[in-house]
Amino acid sequence: MRTVRERRRARGWALRVLYAWESRSGTVPILQILREFEEEGRVAPSSRKYLNRLMRTIDQNLDEIDDELQLALTNWRLDRLAAIDRNILRIASAELLYIEDVPPLVSIQQAMEIAERYGTEESPRFINGVLDALLAKIEGRE
Repeated sequence: MRTVRERRRARGWALRVLYAWESRSGTVPILQILREFEEEGRVAPSSRKYLNRLMRTIDQNLDEIDDELQLALTNWRLDRLAAIDRNILRIASAELLYIEDVPPLVSIQQAMEIAERYGTEESPRFINGVLDALLAKIEGRE
């Protein structure tokens, strides 16, 4: 139970880090922004391990994550999405594509919960649809 709570908080911090990264036009490396957050003492020590794992995964695979998301989007362009929605999708996609010890349905459910908290009224359903399409592709059931 503790791990679930720590990962949930880490995902929230990941969203904040990615939002800060985008607000700087992506000119500052993602991992540098993560270090700034940690140095400022914003991130609870219990969330740091998974947050670091998640952010390293996103940093190392961002182009592939964005490519896969773009393929899963129907009639949308990733760069035209709201920053919050785009970054929630990146976090969940990183888990779906690269972090095997997180069950796919947990990633999707957590993404929807974050969308309910930080996105618009339409965000949870939109996030669910995109991630379900990505999961279908990963599982070969397109």
